[in-house]
Amino acid sequence: MGQQRVPDGMMPWYLSSRADARAAALADRHYSRKTVGAAQFVPPGRCLVLLTGTADAVWVSSWPYPEYVKHAWAGAWLCSLFRNESVYLSSDLIVCAVAATRFWWGTAPEQGMITFVNTAKVRKKRDWGRCYRRAGWCHVGYTRNGLLVFQQRACDMPAPFPACGMQLSLFADLLEVS
Repeated sequence: MGQQRVPDGMMPWYLSSRADARAAALADRHYSRKTVGAAQFVPPGRCLVLLTGTADAVWVSSWPYPEYVKHAWAGAWLCSLFRNESVYLSSDLIVCAVAATRFWWGTAPEQGMITFVNTAKVRKKRDWGRCYRRAGWCHVGYTRNGLLVFQQRACDMPAPFPACGMQLSLFADLLEVS
């Protein structure tokens, strides 16, 4: 079955949690999973867990405290997990997840958002990180352990858009007026 585009204006993601069993099952099938079967699958710290309505894709945005970061992009938001088993294009899901992350956390840090790709653990396509590249991310370097680093700068991110289940602010209009 071919992959489909996410229809314009549709938000495929739902707000979830770091202990959602459906999301944990998807995380168990991701190469970065540390302890398969563990109830929680998200690193410590600030996080946003998104799950599609049919529970066939999961995204985790992490916002590590800079003092605990050991890579060159301290302060950046981090996609610490993305697994797509849905009918939707991964690049479309990435764009929607970044929009939901911006809605949830507000102004993106100057370093934007990053993710790491282990080329020894993913299927080779025309180019590594293809779905991130198609979603507007750029390859910006390597970690000390040789993982590829992809980044989307704050100025290149999609506009904030809430995931299903996120509460809208009653005072959003007032907060924008300075």
